Amino acid sequence: MKRFFFLVFITLLLASCARVGSPVGGAKDSIPPQVTGSNIDSPRINVPRNIRELRIDFDEYITLKDINKNLIISPPLKQISKILPSGMGNKYLLIKWADTLEANTTYNFNFGNAIVDNNEGNALGYYNFAFSTGEKIDSLYISGELKSLFNDKDKKAEEGSLVVGLYQDKDSMDYRQKPYYIAKADPDGYYELNYLSAGNYRVLAFEDSNSNSVYDIGKEKVGFLKDKIIVDKSISGLNINLYPSKKTLKYLEMKEIPGGVLMTFEGNPAEVKIVPLNAKLKDYKVTHSPKSDSATIWFDATKQDIGISSNENLKFSYDNGVKQDSVSLFYRYNVKNEMSISNARGNSLVPKKDFVVTSNYYLDKIQPEKWSLVSDSIKQEFTAEISEKNPFEIQIKSDFKEGKKYALTIPKETVYSFYETIKKSYRFDFEADKTENYGELTVTLENAPEQKFWIQLITESGVIAYSKYGKETLINFNSLKPGKYDLRILVDENENGIWDSANFADNIFAEPVYIFDKKIEVRPLWEIRETWRIPSETSEIIEDPKIDANQTPLNIATPQ
Repeated sequence: MKRFFFLVFITLLLASCARVGSPVGGAKDSIPPQVTGSNIDSPRINVPRNIRELRIDFDEYITLKDINKNLIISPPLKQISKILPSGMGNKYLLIKWADTLEANTTYNFNFGNAIVDNNEGNALGYYNFAFSTGEKIDSLYISGELKSLFNDKDKKAEEGSLVVGLYQDKDSMDYRQKPYYIAKADPDGYYELNYLSAGNYRVLAFEDSNSNSVYDIGKEKVGFLKDKIIVDKSISGLNINLYPSKKTLKYLEMKEIPGGVLMTFEGNPAEVKIVPLNAKLKDYKVTHSPKSDSATIWFDATKQDIGISSNENLKFSYDNGVKQDSVSLFYRYNVKNEMSISNARGNSLVPKKDFVVTSNYYLDKIQPEKWSLVSDSIKQEFTAEISEKNPFEIQIKSDFKEGKKYALTIPKETVYSFYETIKKSYRFDFEADKTENYGELTVTLENAPEQKFWIQLITESGVIAYSKYGKETLINFNSLKPGKYDLRILVDENENGIWDSANFADNIFAEPVYIFDKKIEVRPLWEIRETWRIPSETSEIIEDPKIDANQTPLNIATPQ
């Protein structure tokens, strides 16, 4: 009997330790969820206008991933009250709204990649659900590519944020509202606007960085067509380039900096006039480069006893060409402020280039006759001057020999700003690098712009490494650091020395931009030669041959 009870006890103990679960091994589920039905049945026409929800059933449990970023409803519904599932997985998707649907209208719910299965996260990619309150579902579409020509530093952030929208062409259109039709581009820039009704539309593409489906003027990149587009057949090949948009000109802020006060603006004013309104601040200088976003008021705070013992309420009036106003800040002099110079470009001098010294103060005067440049204990002839393009830089020219080491000595009180000078001496040791460590690029331009232009080499991190301005059709870049570059041209159509961005509010395109179609890979001692034929500024729009094979292609001017 004891043996019997012992066996029962062991059996129960082993049973209690057993685990219930899925078997280990087997092929991983890679099949996305499948739709099994909906509350709006086929053929999905003559749907009542007072319907208030869409329910879609699936063959497995689903969740919604970034639904607010992925879901696009065209035409837009303003009053979405509920979207399920919102947490735990369901075997259905539910969207509720308060709007009354428009008559004879096709509605399209584009879910992007939001619908995923609950276990493996397999996405039901770019799923659309369309229905009509009329007797037919509209079937016209527009497709093409969106391309951002200024994705230098934020390419990853930009992926998935480019959208294109259609606004109904009316006497008064509010671009602060969501487009009547809207679609997202895929990571490669391809887009499709589906289920369109025939009509006249305005086309607007933009970088929807905050996912509100509305173009934020001055904050997001933009591309558009100047004229309306007539949609009576499906259209493919409607390609649109996006550019930085012109910012609204406005004052931003002021802050204390070494040597004075920095005033910043949005919109890059061509000219800024600034006048102090404090009686104590009598001696000052204002510097502002045309089309730059900042202006600096320089003054000697200690000499004029400004903000030395306590905070000083400094007031200034400004005129940025659009608005005149007065602003103020509580200024306190920072005793650690000091004028300094540095060798910001490193201790290896690129062949055939000047040695450059950078200051943290605006440069007013230098005394290079008191400096010395030495190599192998022998003094070298040199000249030095403040850069015309950058008043914070000093360019030192000499017959620098490859492989030679140099020492530049700049004594104290030989470099000046308006009210300050360097208080200590500086010595810069550097070596002239060898040509064999660099490459060379020669570009021959065909069909080059008639106006002046910048031709630039952009690093993989989005930095403009090399730039030349002019009208030459044979351009040589020598002493290039090894690496991969994008080659870009910015056209200065009005030749004002500034590349002008898009002004959507005034229907003004950005000045033309061209991107070479392949990477430039620079290697040491390599001489690269490229011929670049600049394309025309007309982009072809092709009506879908499946709709009407005899239709003549329509050419519409688009920004390039």
